[in-house]
Amino acid sequence: MTANGGAGVVHIVGAGLAGLAAGVALTRAGHAVSIYEMAGHAGGRCRSFHEPALGQRIDNGNHLMLSGNGQAMSYLNTIGAQETLWQPREAAFAFVDLQTTGRWSIRPGRGVFPFWLFDKRRRVPGVTVFQHLAALKLLRAPRTASIADCFDTSSPLFKLFVEPLAIAVLNTNPHEAAARLLVPVLKQTLGRGEAACRPCIPLQGLSESLIDPALMFIRAGGGNIHFHKRVKNIEFTGTHIDGVVLDDATITVAKNDTVIVAVPPDTAASLVPGLKVPQQYRAIVNAHFKLDNAVLEPSFVGVINGHSQWVFVRDAMASVTISAATELLGFGSEKIASLLWPEVCQVLGLPDQVMPPFRIIKEKRATIAQTPEQDALRPSTGTPWVNLFLAGDWTATGLPATIEGAVLSGNRAADAVLRRT
Repeated sequence: MTANGGAGVVHIVGAGLAGLAAGVALTRAGHAVSIYEMAGHAGGRCRSFHEPALGQRIDNGNHLMLSGNGQAMSYLNTIGAQETLWQPREAAFAFVDLQTTGRWSIRPGRGVFPFWLFDKRRRVPGVTVFQHLAALKLLRAPRTASIADCFDTSSPLFKLFVEPLAIAVLNTNPHEAAARLLVPVLKQTLGRGEAACRPCIPLQGLSESLIDPALMFIRAGGGNIHFHKRVKNIEFTGTHIDGVVLDDATITVAKNDTVIVAVPPDTAASLVPGLKVPQQYRAIVNAHFKLDNAVLEPSFVGVINGHSQWVFVRDAMASVTISAATELLGFGSEKIASLLWPEVCQVLGLPDQVMPPFRIIKEKRATIAQTPEQDALRPSTGTPWVNLFLAGDWTATGLPATIEGAVLSGNRAADAVLRRT
């Protein structure tokens, strides 16, 4: 099977977001794509499923996109899913301090120059304009610096904004998280003004926005997605791959065919000889609580001085996200829920009530640990084999391991294939 004037088939190992992004980009370019996924579904850590205890579909975790995430927005536009997202008319990030009960919102201004910082109603409370400018130290941070190295960690700016932002974006404690990974995120969003900072939340779920439309797009373009197909091994001859070994068959890879490995780093290392990848991971814990009443529009609130970090509300569901949550992995689901539900009530202004049905989801290896040391281990898209490329949010994209990073990695792998052909 060939396409695009005789160019070979592109075999993609893994149907997570990075693999799908590569498949979408190549399908759009007219290439024949075959995707092999070990699980019975696509999406990896970015998907939705039906939860019987709650009686509705939920996301396996909360993933926040912003309007300035150019790679993700372009991907959504290509697969025709941009209308599946909710976006507010104006960017505003609400916070609540559970200790002081204080509430405030950070509301970026429209212009690129941050004039909005001169309005104390828009900025971090108790922080002056010039204290906000301390964030500029990130631009000069060396590769080995942590985010905490760039700030006074006792300051309100760090406690009320930088720390929750860094943990949410990098899923790593800011005292060890790489400063250089936060810089492109700030440039892409806050550095471009309010229009680039608007939250983009799926109206139904992650699968309905990011995964299912991509599968439809690839299939409509002649591509094939094979579920329950585990890749056991890859066969190499000289500078080429010439075979992909599944549990029940071996796929011959012709000279003009290409393979993209888009699986988690440890799995990739088991398939690609000599591949060095990050070895450390950080966990994310998500809790979903069923509410009595549905809301008309999605919303989310940042939480200070609580176990919870972010509370998302959509339909009749309140979902809590806790990043860098390794210490919670040893707790049972009932214990975690009992810690979080009173905080949800306080954040949402609900009266004290019996804890409703819930579901706790623990992602032990949600992302790589995004420290300077682990970031240095992220491999590039290319490999020593001319027809093998890598994709995944753990590759060296220059971005954190986020939806934006995953899509960028898939696009880079697709670009490498197109250059080769």
